[in-house]
Formats: sequence, structure tokens, C-alpha cells
Amino acid sequence: MMFAKRLRDRVMLGEITCSLRIWQRPHVKVGGRYRLGPGAILVTSVREIEWDKITPELALRSGFDSVEDLLAVAKHGSGDNVYLVEFEFHEP
Repeated sequence: MMFAKRLRDRVMLGEITCSLRIWQRPHVKVGGRYRLGPGAILVTSVREIEWDKITPELALRSGFDSVEDLLAVAKHGSGDNVYLVEFEFHEP
């Protein structure tokens, strides 16, 4: 999983433990480990959510100041489905 540069340190510190992704289909799987810096994130949950479930609280949990800020980063491909990915960061 890729993260915006401004979010990476907060993910590695454990401050951010979820990410909203707009894909055609999931690109990660539960139990998958994905490199990030010196360690990796372990995906603990992937579930599709409705667009109206993207709330200011979810934006904050994902490391963004607002829903608009979150969507500006998340919506960049051809996908229409919204996935909430929960994860843990693990040191090497």
C-alpha cells in the first residue's frame, strides 16, 4: 500500500490505523503485509463502505483534515468503490 508522503511518519508511529481507498476492486487482502519504511503494515480488515459513510471523523482517523482533503488524495483512478482498510504498523 502506498501512502501520501505527509502521512507516512504518522502511519509508522501508529497514529493512523486506517485508510480509505477508491478502487474498482480491493488491491490488498486481510493478513497481507506491505512494506513501509523500515517495517510493514499488516492489513487487519478490508470492507466496502458507501460514499455517505465517508465522514469528517473517518477523514481524521485516516490522517486528513477534512472529507474534501481525503477525497482529493483518494480519488485519482478509475475506481468507484470505496474500501475502508484497517491496519497495524509493525517494526522490522
